[in-house]
Amino acid sequence: MASGINRRDFIKLGTFAGITVMFGRLPALQAREVHSGAQTSEWMAPDGNVKYRWDAIRKVTGEKVFARDFRSKNLPGWPEKQAHGFFLKATDVEHAFDDIDLSMLGPDLQPDRVLKHADLEKDGVRVPELADLGVGFYGQDFLLPAGNTAPLYGHPVALLIFHDFDRFEAAKRRLRFETTAVKYGRKTGLIQPPNYGAARYVRIGGETPSAPPAFAPIQDAVIWGNFDGDTPTWPKADPDGIFVPRSVLLPHRGGGGVRDPLKVAQQTDEPMRRGMAAAGIIEAEIEAARNNPAKLVVQRQGFSQSIDPSAMEPDNGNAWYDASTRTLHVLIAAQSPYEVARVAAFMVKDNKRFPVEKIELVSGTTVGYGSKDHSIFPFYTIAACFYGDGLPVRLANDRYEQFQLGMKRHSIEMDLTLVADRKTGKFEVLKAFYNCNGGGRANFSFSVAQVAATAAQSIYYFPKSDLATAAIATAAVEAGSMRGYGTLQAMSITELLIDEVAAQLGMDAIELRKRNALQAGDPNTQGAVQLGDPRNLEMLDLASSHPLWLNREQEKVKYEAANPGRRYGVGFAQVQKDYGTGADTTALLLEFDAAGKITMRHCVQEIGTGATTAQQVMVQRLLGKAPDIAIFGETNFAQLPLKSNFEPFSITQEQQDEFARDPFWVPAILPAMSASNSVYFIGFGTRQAAQFLLENTVWPAAQAIWSSGPAGGQLASGYMTAKDLRAVPGGIGGGGMAPIAFEAIARKAHEMGLVTGVALHCFSRWQWARADFEIPGLGIKNLPADAIAVRYGDAAPESLKARMSTGGYDFIKRSNVQFPSAQRNNAGVTTYTPAACLVELNVNTFTGHVEIMNHHSLLDPGNIIVPALVSGQQQGGIAMGIGHALMEELPLYGDGPGNGTWNFNRYRLPRAKDVAVWTQTATYLDPLTETSPPKGLAEVVMIPVVAATGNAITHAIGTRFYHLPVTANKIKKALML
Repeated sequence: MASGINRRDFIKLGTFAGITVMFGRLPALQAREVHSGAQTSEWMAPDGNVKYRWDAIRKVTGEKVFARDFRSKNLPGWPEKQAHGFFLKATDVEHAFDDIDLSMLGPDLQPDRVLKHADLEKDGVRVPELADLGVGFYGQDFLLPAGNTAPLYGHPVALLIFHDFDRFEAAKRRLRFETTAVKYGRKTGLIQPPNYGAARYVRIGGETPSAPPAFAPIQDAVIWGNFDGDTPTWPKADPDGIFVPRSVLLPHRGGGGVRDPLKVAQQTDEPMRRGMAAAGIIEAEIEAARNNPAKLVVQRQGFSQSIDPSAMEPDNGNAWYDASTRTLHVLIAAQSPYEVARVAAFMVKDNKRFPVEKIELVSGTTVGYGSKDHSIFPFYTIAACFYGDGLPVRLANDRYEQFQLGMKRHSIEMDLTLVADRKTGKFEVLKAFYNCNGGGRANFSFSVAQVAATAAQSIYYFPKSDLATAAIATAAVEAGSMRGYGTLQAMSITELLIDEVAAQLGMDAIELRKRNALQAGDPNTQGAVQLGDPRNLEMLDLASSHPLWLNREQEKVKYEAANPGRRYGVGFAQVQKDYGTGADTTALLLEFDAAGKITMRHCVQEIGTGATTAQQVMVQRLLGKAPDIAIFGETNFAQLPLKSNFEPFSITQEQQDEFARDPFWVPAILPAMSASNSVYFIGFGTRQAAQFLLENTVWPAAQAIWSSGPAGGQLASGYMTAKDLRAVPGGIGGGGMAPIAFEAIARKAHEMGLVTGVALHCFSRWQWARADFEIPGLGIKNLPADAIAVRYGDAAPESLKARMSTGGYDFIKRSNVQFPSAQRNNAGVTTYTPAACLVELNVNTFTGHVEIMNHHSLLDPGNIIVPALVSGQQQGGIAMGIGHALMEELPLYGDGPGNGTWNFNRYRLPRAKDVAVWTQTATYLDPLTETSPPKGLAEVVMIPVVAATGNAITHAIGTRFYHLPVTANKIKKALML
């Protein structure tokens, strides 16, 4: 592959810790999503309907390639010759690591370089640690020091580097299952890092859902815990000194943030103690209910297993340290390249042995289901390249290595107690504990644990709740930000429990859900009120009237009579999944020239969801034309010279008020590509930018055109406002006016010197920041943005053009900025998407095998941007959920993937025949109005099918399962009882 790229094609990302960081574009190679190859307009029909994904042709023809496909010779300016490396890893976590033995390789396959911890330590190459990520986020050491015991199975102990591929590949194959290459010494027993954190969310509501609560996290405090061994400890209800929690919240997809335990103790000691008193009241109520025949108390233990993300592309990276220019060149597969660049800069900033003054980072296309979000793998790649003897070093997991080293979905043990009134079926109390197995590196484990607890209520209103969680350090393989992020684990068990409660009450399972479903304005278990109408009752009504549900008993009799040895069942579950992180941002630039050519530069990174397609459709829907030039994954906006402290989750109100005085300060600059945040949160900025141009540029230009000609033109006889504008194929119409091609509007806008470009930045902490901006010619505009810059048209006065000194734009300093209160960190989440699923299946009573015959999904996606993308997410998510429910499972310790022997021959993924691919159906609720926003849905679609499958199995054979997956062996054992 060849490329015409040159040094001028590299664009500046920014400066971190005194190091200049650059992002590269590879237009000919299609390696980087900021420029995904030559564009075509054929993907979108003239009416704005999408015929196929923007990147579809490049994908199916092989022009769109992954980071894994590149070698140094494919990368401009890199050396032709490529070095390769692989790890030796510890598979013993109870004996100290001694040394390695490579004698089995013989003289011909010895590596050119053997890298051990002592080498890295001597040269100051250390695991990055940033204050906002927390101590131990990426673990303690890249390579295990001699004399130390591995904190987790599969921890690397040495890196072997080869200057040629053939010897590398032969040596790797020779050592793949070799158990004698790593030598161990004294027995130490397990030595694990400190546990990652404990938190508790207690709420006692008022007499009605809308009444002020007696205690709620958003109003009062989240309760932070310490540990006695692996058991969380909490503040005492009676004050006897300040309780200083060690639990430190890591940045995550929704929730609060603490950094200084003493400060937290001083600020929250009293409300935390009140929270524990409230927890005591709840516990007393549960005990009283156990002795009250009018109450039903159901307590169950559940388990959700560890699984592998099984992304198409295993972890990989390629890096080259050019000592002559002190430049670090990196090609990575990552969901958030900006985050990798930022952490890499801090990782190398003080290194005297390998001084780095500039980082040039190229991000290839990738898909990770969350597993490439804040992975340590890119930093292993960077560490390795310092020892390539001038050659780039490539690390690329094969599937054995990916199972052993790649991040997993957390396994969680759960203990739930639910109290309901027997007569009304109304829920009164939910108490639960979620024990999250975080493995041997912290990563986002504490965050996932918290999200599990805050999601546990599913779609129900509970007047009283006590939801505690802990993230425990173990020797298991690292678990991190996988799709579902704790919600799949927690809500699946809740939904299984709801069905049992319905059975014990003698009530239809959907009817029980209707009586307890959250409605508009009802607070969640943190006391926050979600955005808009949850539409739970509407979805439940649709499910209850579906033929699969209505006819389930008749069909059961009929099917089992016709199929001896098989049991028929139908199950249902409904959940709602949060989307967003609690620190969601958007940054983009949208402009057009006098010829009507639209350019969009956008921060969104494509990770397989179709986000790059959707952002362009949003522009087309407002302006009547999609961008002619679209650049995605953009990280530098010279027009928006912003600064941030990178701690949006932990900031205090006092700090925020102080920082906000600086018009260049924002709580966070760029978003992570995760948490289903692209269509609503990241797309929010896209819609605001297009709306700004529509109201302030397109409208006056269109007015001028419609008002030209005799007698004041066609507009003079009527009345029209900007709200009457409508996108038409290729331009703008509305109000009965003759449609105008966008090119004509653009020409007129430039002639009038109007605003012809806007760059803006938006921030949400479960509420959008707003500010006033005094824009020349437009006056003061109050906008849901915290930074904006504008560009004026070609015929604008020189006085305005002189203001365009910031990246060619006029940066408008804000006033009266209103950032969301820091207290909203305790809200947990407020943006949700509901989803439900009906599953029809049969169970083979001889083998225990489950056959999914049919499933019907219900989803409220809001205003759909691209229907085909929603359908694709729906179908893919269903398959992932069925795999979690029935077959995917990884042992946690010595028999698990950390031993290096796992591949897809041992790990079964669902196939088309397992997921009823040809019979599945779905219903998408129409949006409430045309102004309803789109909703994030990539994660929620896989969750309800898990519990619906479990409930269907119960309907089939009469046994309830709370430990996932429900395998054939478990079913066979149940049938023999």
